[in-house]
Amino acid sequence: MPLLSIVLPCYNPSPNWEERVLQGYNSIVQRIQITPEVIVVNDGSSSEIPAEKIDFLKSHIPHFIFTGYKENKGKGAALRYGISMAKSELIIFTDIDFPYTSESFANIWKQLNEHNDIVIGIKDKDYYKHVPPARKHISKLLRKFSRLFLNIPVTDTQCGLKGFNQQGKKIFLSTTIDRYLCDLEFVYKSFKTKPALRISTQEIKLKEGVKFSRMNSRILIPEFYNFVKILISQK
Repeated sequence: MPLLSIVLPCYNPSPNWEERVLQGYNSIVQRIQITPEVIVVNDGSSSEIPAEKIDFLKSHIPHFIFTGYKENKGKGAALRYGISMAKSELIIFTDIDFPYTSESFANIWKQLNEHNDIVIGIKDKDYYKHVPPARKHISKLLRKFSRLFLNIPVTDTQCGLKGFNQQGKKIFLSTTIDRYLCDLEFVYKSFKTKPALRISTQEIKLKEGVKFSRMNSRILIPEFYNFVKILISQK
């Protein structure tokens, strides 16, 4: 059984995505010196993902699973689907293009092996240089709302690199939000769980040249209601 499962949600992945997955995988293997399981979850992509791309990854990654479903549900749903299939004791999820440095990933792995239940990636000071202004303002506003209304010690909840053991897995699988604020719900539930879990943070760094797309304004209203849903759950 692999010591680590890596879960990667994907939706309409960009051209040559399979090459970036393999490159990210190889870089991580070189860093942590183990052979992890990799689970790619197709979150109802609107175009079919060619079988040859899946076969390419199966031929290069010893423990590779490609799974998914037809209807697009969102990042949270895709992560729960993949995490529920993970066979390893420890799990790390990230984005399909592996936007964070292998050193950042290795540091999450290291902290998990120091008996932490959950390790939350925290963006470094240079992160916001790489994101469009609107996305930057929305991220900072969410952090402010989390600090004011949710009373949790970590407000940088949306970083797409997190790891956990089986205790953390149970928490993640108990989340209900299907889209982006699944991260916030997971972090919130993790800090409210009794008895308290061992939760740590790890500063992470983007790879050189990573650029994020603009955030679709259509997601703002549903995500606002998801924030209210988390807020109401305090009662």
